[in-house]
Amino acid sequence: MLTIWHNPRCTKSRQTLALIEAADQDVTVRKYLEDAPSTEEITDILAQLDFEDPHSLMRRGEALYKELGLKSETSTEKLVQAMADNPILIERPIVSDGRRAIIGRPPEAIKPLL
Repeated sequence: MLTIWHNPRCTKSRQTLALIEAADQDVTVRKYLEDAPSTEEITDILAQLDFEDPHSLMRRGEALYKELGLKSETSTEKLVQAMADNPILIERPIVSDGRRAIIGRPPEAIKPLL
């Protein structure tokens, strides 16, 4: 079973979900902006993505990133907490099979999970 951290307003997220559905995969859709992941879930997804730096999972172009004073030298703990408190900062979509995860940018990037 796959899980997608999904934002229905995002074109790439909708395209990624469509790929999963077209492959006839069972999928749990998590609207992560409404159901924000915990710090533990973010830490787990970082491990599944094989990302050591939380910045790799963040939308650094979001105005909120700058408003919160986040920088390249901000600690991992603060960055993860910022994403848990403000899920708009999380890059989307993320698809996970529970062991590994892929960011669907471009949507075709998730094909190894299908």
